[in-house]
Amino acid sequence: MSEQHDLAATFQSYMENPLLWPILEVLKHKPSGWKVHTLASHLSELELIPQLDASPEKDLFKRNFLIMNALYQLQEMLYPEKWLQVEAMNIVLLANHATSHFEVDHEDPLRDYYVQWQNYEAAEGEVKRLLNEFWTRYRKFVGGDPTSDMDRAYALKLFELPQDASATEIRRTWRKLALKWHPDRDNGDSERFRILCEAWNILRHGQ
Repeated sequence: MSEQHDLAATFQSYMENPLLWPILEVLKHKPSGWKVHTLASHLSELELIPQLDASPEKDLFKRNFLIMNALYQLQEMLYPEKWLQVEAMNIVLLANHATSHFEVDHEDPLRDYYVQWQNYEAAEGEVKRLLNEFWTRYRKFVGGDPTSDMDRAYALKLFELPQDASATEIRRTWRKLALKWHPDRDNGDSERFRILCEAWNILRHGQ
C-alpha cells in the first residue's frame, strides 16, 4: 500500500501541467478581470484545451480542475516576485510591490484539493496521455518545428545539468529557465523558450 502511495506521490510531484505557460501569457497581457470559466473559454479559443470528456458535466469539471491546478502551481512558481490571486471568480496577477502582503497558504484545503492529481478522477495513464496532447498543442502554439535531433543528453546540456540529475533538479531548473526566457518577460526570448520547451518535453518522459 505504501509503495502505491509513494508512486502516486511521485506522479503528482513531477506531473507538469502545460497550461501553466499559456495561462501566464494570458495574465501578462490582461492581469485581472478573469474568472475560471472566462479563462477556460479563452484557452479554448486558442485551441489549447481539447474536449476532456464525453459528458458535458465531467468535461466542465476536468477543465476547471486543470485550470485551478495550473493556477495554484503558477502561484507558487511566481512567488515572491509576483502574487497570483487564485479565486474562481476573481483571478488577478498583482504587481511586484504587492507581494509583501501575501504568502502561499499550503494549508488551504481548496489548494490541497486541486494540486492532488487523483482528484481529477482519472487514472495516471489517462492524465499522462492528456498532458502529452496538451504539450503537442502548446508546441504548435509556441511555434517552430520540433527539434528532431534533440535527445536526453542534449536536453540536459541545455539545462546545464549533469547526466545523473534528479527529477527534482530537472523540474526546478525547467521552471527557472522557462520563467526567465518566457516571451512575455522583459528580457524574454521566444526562440530560446521554444527550444527549452522541447528539451523539457524530452526530459519529462524520463521522470
